[in-house]
Amino acid sequence: MKKYTLNEITLMQYIFLNFGMVVSIGFLSLPRVLAEQAGTAGWIALLIVWVISLIASLIVIQVMKRYPDGTLLDLLTVYLGKWAGKAGAVLFALYLIYYGYTGLIYTVMITKQYLLQQTPAYLIMFLLLIPTYVVVRSGLRIVGRYVVLIMLLSVWIPFVYLLPLKDANWLRLFPVLKEGWEPVFAAVPGTFYYHIGFSTTFILYPFLRNKQKASTGIVISYTLTMLMYLFITVICFVYFSSDEIMTYNEPTINLLKTIEFKFIARIELLFIAFYLLIFSLSWIPTMYMSVFCTTWLIGKQDHRNHLRLLWLFIAVGSYFFMPTFFQSEKMNTLLGQIGFVVEYIVPVCLLLYVWIHDRLGWRKHL
Repeated sequence: MKKYTLNEITLMQYIFLNFGMVVSIGFLSLPRVLAEQAGTAGWIALLIVWVISLIASLIVIQVMKRYPDGTLLDLLTVYLGKWAGKAGAVLFALYLIYYGYTGLIYTVMITKQYLLQQTPAYLIMFLLLIPTYVVVRSGLRIVGRYVVLIMLLSVWIPFVYLLPLKDANWLRLFPVLKEGWEPVFAAVPGTFYYHIGFSTTFILYPFLRNKQKASTGIVISYTLTMLMYLFITVICFVYFSSDEIMTYNEPTINLLKTIEFKFIARIELLFIAFYLLIFSLSWIPTMYMSVFCTTWLIGKQDHRNHLRLLWLFIAVGSYFFMPTFFQSEKMNTLLGQIGFVVEYIVPVCLLLYVWIHDRLGWRKHL
């Protein structure tokens, strides 16, 4: 029997796991970031990064095809030895924990700013961690089902963002390249942060029931990501002026404030409350995969004890220290820099190594 059969996930779960992790938080501030760096031509940077991210994610798939029944940690053990596998497990676990933690911190900040101003931040963190533990302790299959459910419950959101278009000015997009290509290319590095997350394929691949469709799944996932980002960015660009959009930290939320209904005064508060479910897609899958790495490290399969330790560490640590908005922004910047190395540079280097390794016949017969 295959090693990871009991936690197999479907193609739909695989697609939404990747899509949900990438877009869970990034779409709130992305339009402002693009406007600051490239003006209304910033949407072109999205297309460029989409192509690069797609190529990098397909490289990850090609790497995992070398050892389809194992994760990156198993592959490193086979190709580089036991200690390489253990080092990879430690480093990847730390990266995933940091990824999930930044998502948690950002969610706490948004919740406290808009919904629970008088509630201590550590208490909000504790409230978020309770359902997190319930979902993660049940394994990847349940995490996958949770992600699919949240995605299906969220299909109505894009239609709401169409409402402000009645007051939009499409001429703000023209001329397309007001200042040439230089600002567009300058916006590309900062946009990579909003596309990191596909390296989780290193862990998810052996769990995928139909591995032949892994490449198709990643293409669909990143195309959905690009379309979602492009959709919300263009709407913000045509509604807000070039100067106005840069005054809002999260223009996606400010756009909701322009929508009026007779039966509710502040519709953005309801949206933010619902967004908490979407935000959770940034830390629930990564928290599972991080404890998967640590349990793999000691040769165990039950991840619940490590999950309890991680849960306790974050809950108690949040009582003594909670980053500010400024520190959260710095953490996100650092995550983008680390993510670029982990998700773009490492896969290329690893693919070259395993290709040369197999070409020269160094690898032992599996």
